[in-house]
Amino acid sequence: MRYKKFIMYQLENGWIQSVKQVPSPNYDLRPENIEISLLVIHGISLPPGIFDNEFVEEFFTNQLDHTKDPYFEQLINLKVSSHLYIKRSGEIIQFVSLDHRAWHAGLSEYNGRSNCNDFSIGIELEGTENIKYTNQQYMSLIELSKCCIHNYSKLTIDQIVGHSKISPGRKTDPGVLFDWQYFLNNLALKL
Repeated sequence: MRYKKFIMYQLENGWIQSVKQVPSPNYDLRPENIEISLLVIHGISLPPGIFDNEFVEEFFTNQLDHTKDPYFEQLINLKVSSHLYIKRSGEIIQFVSLDHRAWHAGLSEYNGRSNCNDFSIGIELEGTENIKYTNQQYMSLIELSKCCIHNYSKLTIDQIVGHSKISPGRKTDPGVLFDWQYFLNNLALKL
């Protein structure tokens, strides 16, 4: 499937101008002289396997009511965020400026470098490992990835990985149903 619609997102201070912005308090500054050179794809749904709600937004902004679902009790006092979140519909929500360090990777390593949050952009896809992601999500992910690659010179198509790649044994997202070949082939056509 080729995409007919050309979208080039515009950045201002690391914020993508045409997407919903929900600022998270869960971020800090990147270390000095660190350039963005990695894009990490994640998968999340709260509670797991339940979609089309506001729980992920609430979680990333420390507003999650932990009494709404028993699963949420294990999330009490966790302070995490991602730069971007793509809902099943393809809607994009940005929580943290791409220029800042979001707290998405946790304990992580890539090519001998630890603390991947320092040099990466995190994109969460609403989903779970045993359900396929939607075409709308792939379309949005391709456009966001293209935007990141065009705006951060150290980031290339070869430096896009899943959370499982940087945290093996600890994380498995975006999961085996994420279609890497489809995503990377279509991204390559757009670059």
